[in-house]
Amino acid sequence: MADVHGLKQRLDSANLNLNNIEVRSPRELRVSVPRQRLVGFADYLRTEVHARPELIVAEDTRLEDRRFTMRYIFDMEGAAGVVIASVSVPAEDPTFPSLATRWYLASRFEREIHDLFGLVPTGHPDLRRLPLHQFWPPDYHPLLKDAMVRQDFYDDGEPYPFRRVEGEGVYEITVGPVHAGIIEPGHFRFSVEGETIINLESRMYFVHKGIEKLFESATLVQGLQLAERISGDSSVAHALAFSQAVESLAGVTIPPRAAYLRVVLLELERLYNHIADVGAICTDTGFAVANAHALRLREDLLRLNARLAGHRLLRGCLLPGGVARDFGAEQIADARGLIARVAADFDQIVEIATTNGLVLDRLHGTGRLNQQTAREMQVVGVPARASGIDADARRDHPFAAYAALPLRVVVHTEGDVWARLMVRVEEAREAARLIGLALEALPSGTLAVPLDALPEGEAAFGLVEGWRGPIWHWVVGGKKNTLRRVKIKDPSFANWPALNYAILKNIVPDFPLVNKSFNLSYAGNDL
Repeated sequence: MADVHGLKQRLDSANLNLNNIEVRSPRELRVSVPRQRLVGFADYLRTEVHARPELIVAEDTRLEDRRFTMRYIFDMEGAAGVVIASVSVPAEDPTFPSLATRWYLASRFEREIHDLFGLVPTGHPDLRRLPLHQFWPPDYHPLLKDAMVRQDFYDDGEPYPFRRVEGEGVYEITVGPVHAGIIEPGHFRFSVEGETIINLESRMYFVHKGIEKLFESATLVQGLQLAERISGDSSVAHALAFSQAVESLAGVTIPPRAAYLRVVLLELERLYNHIADVGAICTDTGFAVANAHALRLREDLLRLNARLAGHRLLRGCLLPGGVARDFGAEQIADARGLIARVAADFDQIVEIATTNGLVLDRLHGTGRLNQQTAREMQVVGVPARASGIDADARRDHPFAAYAALPLRVVVHTEGDVWARLMVRVEEAREAARLIGLALEALPSGTLAVPLDALPEGEAAFGLVEGWRGPIWHWVVGGKKNTLRRVKIKDPSFANWPALNYAILKNIVPDFPLVNKSFNLSYAGNDL
C-alpha cells in the first residue's frame, strides 16, 4: 500500500525527470509530467503502485500560455490517495501520447477529448467518434474556448462503422435507438448465431446535451443546479461531488452536522433506487408482483424525501459549504419510523422473490461478468462489487461523515444477475442501517460555512460513491467566482461497455434482464 508522501519520495528518486512534485493534501499528490514522458510515468505508476487513470480531463488554456492542459487522475489500489498528473500540449502541435493500449477506459476518455477538443491521441487504435455523431461538422470541437455556434449540421449518409461479425448462420439484430418505452435512446447491435449472442456493440450519445459546456462561466448556484440535473435519479450524488470539488478548491471544511446530514441524504437516494431496481429485475423474470410492492415502497420513500427536503428527488438540499436544509425532531422521528417499516417490508419482498423457482432459474448464471474482465474494463460500483471487486469510495476515499460510521462493503463473486441483485439487496439494507446511525449520532451545530472566492485557474476534484458507483467532478475556478471548466465522470461512462461482455453466450431474450441488472444511466453517460 502506498501513500502520497511515500510515493513522492519514490518519484523524487526514480529519475523520471518530473517537475513540481507536490503533496497537496493527505490524499492528493500533484506532478507536472513532460508530454514525451507521460507513457513512462503511467507505466511506472501501474507497475509500482498498481494505479490506473480514473479520470482524464482536457482544458483549453491557450489564452494563458498558448497550450492545452491535460489532467490525469490516477487512483492507487489499496490507498486513499490519488495522483494528479498535468501535461502541457502546445497549441501548434495538439497531440498527446495515447494510453489506450494500457487501459481501456483511457481509450474512451481520449476519443471523447478528440471529439470535443480536437486534440489527437497518437497511437490510439480506434478513433471512431464517441460523443459527437456523424452529423456534427468534422472540424467543430465545441469545448474549445473559441468555438463558434455552427449551423452546418448534416448527415452525409455514411453509416457508423460498427464492427461486423460474419460467418455461416450469423445474423444481426438491431435494437434502438428509439425504444418501445420511456427510456432514453441507445443503439444495441447484436451478432447472433441462432439465439446465442456472440457479439454486442452499443452506441450512446443520442442525447448529448453539452452539459460541460453549460458549466462554463456559470455561477456556483447555477453550477449546483446543473449538477443536480445531470442524472435525475442521482441528484444528491452529483450535487455532492460538485460541492466537494468546490469546497476543496475554496479550502473549507463543512460543519459536522452537515457531514452527517449528507450521509442521510445520499443513503436515502441509494435506498429508494436500489429497492426500485430489485423490483424491476424481478419484473424482467416475469415476477411482476415483487415490482408492484417495490414501487409501493419507493413511493413511500419519495414522499418521505418530500417531507424532509421539499423535493421527491432531494434537490435543493445541498450547497457548497454544507447543506441547505435541516431536519427537526419530528422529521427525524418520521424518517426513522418509515425506514424501519420499509426495511421490514423489503425483507419480505426479497424472501418471496428469492425463494421462487422461476426467479432463481432466470437469475443464476445469466449475464455473467467475470472479475478479470471487470478489472480490465475498470468497471465500478454495483457491477464491480458483484464481480468480486472490493471497492467503495465511502470507505476507500471517505467523505461526509463516512469515516465515523461502520460501513460494510457488500461484495459477491458470481458476477451474474443474481449477484447484482443481491448486492443491491444488501446495500439497501446497509443504507437503511446507515441512515439510522447517522440520525442517531447527528451532532448539533451550524449547517454551512461561507466560501471565499474561488482561486482563478486552480482546480480540484470531488469523489462520491453514488448508488450506481463512484462519481467524479473536476472543477476549475474562473473569473469573478464563476466556473471555467467542469468535467464529470458518471459511473455509467465506465460501465456501459461492460454490458457488451456480460451478455455474451446468453440468448437474445436475456438482454432486457441483463441490461436491467446493470441499470445504467443514458443521461449520465451522454452529458
